[in-house]
Amino acid sequence: MPGERILPYSSPAGTGTRPGGSRWLEDDGVVRAVVQRVRQADVSVDGEVVGSCRPEPGGQGLLVLLGVTHDDSPGSAERLAAKIWGLRILDGERSASDVGAPLLVVSQFTLYADTGRGRRPSWSAAAPREVSEPLVDHVVTALRDLGAHVETGVFGAMMQVSLVNDGPVTLVIDG
Repeated sequence: MPGERILPYSSPAGTGTRPGGSRWLEDDGVVRAVVQRVRQADVSVDGEVVGSCRPEPGGQGLLVLLGVTHDDSPGSAERLAAKIWGLRILDGERSASDVGAPLLVVSQFTLYADTGRGRRPSWSAAAPREVSEPLVDHVVTALRDLGAHVETGVFGAMMQVSLVNDGPVTLVIDG
């Protein structure tokens, strides 16, 4: 694309050209996720379970709480999906991709809360629905394209999430 600035792979900003030739742009945003290793997880809306992560008995899965900010892009969503799918945080230092672990992805704009002033958080860093909903969907699609079994919550709904965290293992990832 004219005017694109492509940086080398080793760029600490997380932008450039990857081995194999795939590229990303310097101005891509950073989709944020809280990833929890779980024995099980469910998300409910109005008392009805709408998505769940139910690994095989004794197995593990991942609950992913996902936030989007204004300058995030499909490229940042794809990078985050690949990072989550490949994280070696399951037993035996294996990844969800290694064992086919299920994932539950729940959108959560509050991950971009600004608590720097006073006692009332500001949500101004969270992207509006018209920006964030397609990018959350893009992360889910990218995970599925990688081979993941993914269930989701309902975007924009008041949701209740229940889980059995395993470890506990909880990571904050800025894609």
